[in-house]
Amino acid sequence: MVLAAKKESSYASEATLAGTDSVLCTDVSLEPIVSTALDRETIDGKFGSRPFVQTNTHVSLTATVEATASGTAGTSPDYKDLLLGCGLIETSTASQNVFAPETNLETADSLTIGLYIDGSLHKLTGARGSVSYQVNAGDTPKFVFTYLGLYNAPTAATLLSPTYAQEDPLVANSTNTTAFQLHSYAGALNSFTFDQNNDLYYSELIGSSKTIRIRNRASSGTVSIESVGLGTKNYYELTNSTGTGNLTHQHGQTAGSKITFTAGKTQLETIGQGDNEGYQMLDIGYRALPNSGNDEFELKFH
Repeated sequence: MVLAAKKESSYASEATLAGTDSVLCTDVSLEPIVSTALDRETIDGKFGSRPFVQTNTHVSLTATVEATASGTAGTSPDYKDLLLGCGLIETSTASQNVFAPETNLETADSLTIGLYIDGSLHKLTGARGSVSYQVNAGDTPKFVFTYLGLYNAPTAATLLSPTYAQEDPLVANSTNTTAFQLHSYAGALNSFTFDQNNDLYYSELIGSSKTIRIRNRASSGTVSIESVGLGTKNYYELTNSTGTGNLTHQHGQTAGSKITFTAGKTQLETIGQGDNEGYQMLDIGYRALPNSGNDEFELKFH
């Protein structure tokens, strides 16, 4: 199996996939036909199931990618196009590449995604998606992409010869993962999740084109940190308030290998006591809020 993805020049204008468009994945799940069965309530004097017509046919794909940088500061990661297809825009300099939310979701980039499986090709065009970021102590961080795309009938195809240019992953630990803060407190981080939560919708209106739309986003996530004394940081009080604060961490420590996540304005929504190997943890749910607009979070590769 090989997955390849490439940004389209215009919506649903199929991009030609090459080996250099391949993305190194650790898990891929494909629903080649997602549709609604429209029952035909025919009256024909018989018992039994009724025939149906398929409607709103499209494709769903989920792919997990190791969160690694390109190895060269100012060079985007191999999976850059998968980030762009999630309604993100890239701002680049000679030393960094920053991905942040798009201001107009109607004009967000779309992708052609090909999944080559044992002599067959499943192709999504006009694909748009949503991304989540997962970091767990003692494991390698991951990006999980969820995509919807327009349906194309599978075809026979030779397996693409892939070319990958990603660094080997780094384990999340106290050496590789630093500068963590939640509301300006540098706690001991056990796990972190961020979900972009794009609202993906397949649209097929009469007199219009088939389209995957991003209707909205409501970014949120969870943080699990070692419990801290109330005199040092009272997260219970913060959760029971409308107060907001930052959330950030950096994974990787050398130029070209660093990924920094920042959500500048988070509001704590839930809090609970957890356990990790006999140690008490605080399991905190948060929402990433916009500040000046379309700035709920950013991913910086540097």
